[in-house]
Amino acid sequence: MQGTVDGFSYGLVTPVAAFLMAALGGALGLRCTVRSLHGGQTFKAGWLALGAAAIGCGIWTMHFVGMMGFSVAESAISYDVPLTLVSLGVAIVVVGIGVFIVGYRGTGPATLATAGLVTGLGVAAMHYIGMESMSLRGEFAYDPVLVVLSVLIAVVAATAALWAAMTVRGFLPSLGASAIMGVAVTGMHYTGMSAMTVHLDGHASRTVQGGSMTTVLLPMLFGPLVLLLVAGVIVMFDPLLISGEDTWNGARRPSARRRPQGRHTSSAPAPVAPLGPRPPSPRAGTPTRTAPADRGARGRPGAVRPRRPAPPR
Repeated sequence: MQGTVDGFSYGLVTPVAAFLMAALGGALGLRCTVRSLHGGQTFKAGWLALGAAAIGCGIWTMHFVGMMGFSVAESAISYDVPLTLVSLGVAIVVVGIGVFIVGYRGTGPATLATAGLVTGLGVAAMHYIGMESMSLRGEFAYDPVLVVLSVLIAVVAATAALWAAMTVRGFLPSLGASAIMGVAVTGMHYTGMSAMTVHLDGHASRTVQGGSMTTVLLPMLFGPLVLLLVAGVIVMFDPLLISGEDTWNGARRPSARRRPQGRHTSSAPAPVAPLGPRPPSPRAGTPTRTAPADRGARGRPGAVRPRRPAPPR
């Protein structure tokens, strides 16, 4: 007997919340990867790791927030804790592999394709490991066409996310890229959910084991949410952001301590006064005459000789 599957038990609440989690993780991950490009080699690995953890936790949280709206009318659902934790680890690790590849090797076509393929396959694996962690009185079956489509969506979404992480600059473009990432990852999740059917069988070997949604999922969501909160605090209190040398636009702003160069300001150094006693200045009212061009002009008639300045009083 086929079970009655409902992926929207709470209406649009769970899809919208899932999208927001994915977009939040994507936004924090974008910020951290952009920041890694301007922090030198000392903290680059740390920023990339934080960005990978933020994106991975956002994707994993999106998946299980969406699963809160999943129900089968004829059977209760429980979750296997070890497999659920494995799915979280897979999400963070595969995103980290992709982020570190493009972070250190750039976004060339071959590099980006490799990183996107690895990350996309890992995200799809996270999804189906999470589905396998569910236990109910029946068996799961999947439509191969929709499964392949969900994997392709995951690969495209991962490739676009990695490209955006290393390329997109500016606050509004980054928000737009995060929203697109959220839509793509959430779409992959619900495409994979639509591929699944449940065949109920009271004599099936699969029995309900593990904890329920309230005893397993809600406490386990607390950890990734805390990590996203910590990542958000680190991003908001980034020294470059506080000092005004923000990197959203890809270039540092000039510091306020530097003296602004005006339109007529010259960069030439000020003249230095010669050493030694200063020559006495001529008395007021005394006309000055122009010195001859060279010494040979002094002996010629009509030449004007320079007047010696009067001694000081």
